[in-house]
Amino acid sequence: MSQLTYDAVAVGDALPALTCDPISRTTLALFAGASGDHNPIHIDIDFARKAGMDDVFSQGMLPMAYLGRLLTDWVPQDAIREFSARFVAITWLKEAIHCTGTITEKFEEDGETRLRLDITAANENGDVKLSGSAVVALP
Repeated sequence: MSQLTYDAVAVGDALPALTCDPISRTTLALFAGASGDHNPIHIDIDFARKAGMDDVFSQGMLPMAYLGRLLTDWVPQDAIREFSARFVAITWLKEAIHCTGTITEKFEEDGETRLRLDITAANENGDVKLSGSAVVALP
């Protein structure tokens, strides 16, 4: 496979999409262990119900991690210069998160050719869960 280059992409190009398996209780438990986010609202249904929720729901950083995977599936991790996201809505159990990205700008900074990206994590119905941006450097 050839290396992705700055000259090979254009503003408006889409990143290869990433669709993750539906979120399960196991997903939440594993992510809690990996991230250290053991907030019971994400893993204890009784606690979640006492807080007024119907069930547990995803840690906000889980769909953000999926967005990170979208980026690192496309460019090497060391090419990422910025990565941020705004939490838009709760990600519920059984939702399959679909991550997309679009190149919005090509520019040079600090002697590098870089791309600015808009990135989004949404469920299978298109309901946006996280909206963000990233900057990556390409040769």
